[in-house]
Amino acid sequence: MLEDRDYMRQPAYEGLRLSFTLALVIVNTAIFLAELAAFSTPRGAVFVDSYFALSVEGLRQGYIWQLLTFQFLHAGWLHLIFNMLAVFFFGRPVEMALGRGRFLTLYLSSGVIGGLCQMAAALVWPSFFGSAVVGASASACGLVAAFAVLNWWERFTLFIYFFPVTMRGRTLLWCSIGLAAGSIFLTPHSNIANVAHLGGILTGALFVRQIVQGHWHWPEWGSSSSHPAVPREFAVTRAGKGRFWRSAAGKSDEELPTDEFVKNEVDPILEKISAHGIQSLTAREREILEKARSKMAKR
Repeated sequence: MLEDRDYMRQPAYEGLRLSFTLALVIVNTAIFLAELAAFSTPRGAVFVDSYFALSVEGLRQGYIWQLLTFQFLHAGWLHLIFNMLAVFFFGRPVEMALGRGRFLTLYLSSGVIGGLCQMAAALVWPSFFGSAVVGASASACGLVAAFAVLNWWERFTLFIYFFPVTMRGRTLLWCSIGLAAGSIFLTPHSNIANVAHLGGILTGALFVRQIVQGHWHWPEWGSSSSHPAVPREFAVTRAGKGRFWRSAAGKSDEELPTDEFVKNEVDPILEKISAHGIQSLTAREREILEKARSKMAKR
């Protein structure tokens, strides 16, 4: 029976109340408020910058903890808000797909490796990249990249400067890499840690692809033959009080007979689990399995 399988017994996303995503947003905000209080005095500002912001000089003095602490400091309200928006919207589906432990490992390691990349660039080009670094940008970029790899063939819509843009995960990843890499060379004096962003992106992508999914080859750009589930448009429609996915054919999951729903929607996901493990499922695929369990329970 479908409901007897292990992955069908797993609970759905546990909600914001228990999520590490929301906890990270709260912690970053709380630390920023403490940072503002410290910066109210010159000595406090020097103390924070010297001991907790990431810098080559700090690492030379043995302040290794800066690789973690810089991720929770921000240069202003806008810096904090944009980073936390990225963490919140990309972190929730990534946490649901990976679980809280791997999610936190991904988040922190993206920041650490991104910071190390920025410091390596500072050693080579100190006039361009020698400034101290603060912010969760590298960690957020890791989450964006992880989301892109987990949804490699899925279509979804992002709002970029209030304009909706529909793309696949693979497009999001390569655009992110291109934007970060291009900014390194085109705007080296921008005072933005673009090298850290690139390091975070690569860390997030490789973490999911190689550690979580266990693949040491990258999926082909133009072929979806290795992806068992058929990509569908990412669209949410309202019916009465509930929300549900609507397929590309225009027929909602709610309207499909149970047998047809299992054949068209669930069987490809079961094949994907068999080939790559449950950790390879996207947020939408997990929702489909949960919907299938509900349908089976009503029979």
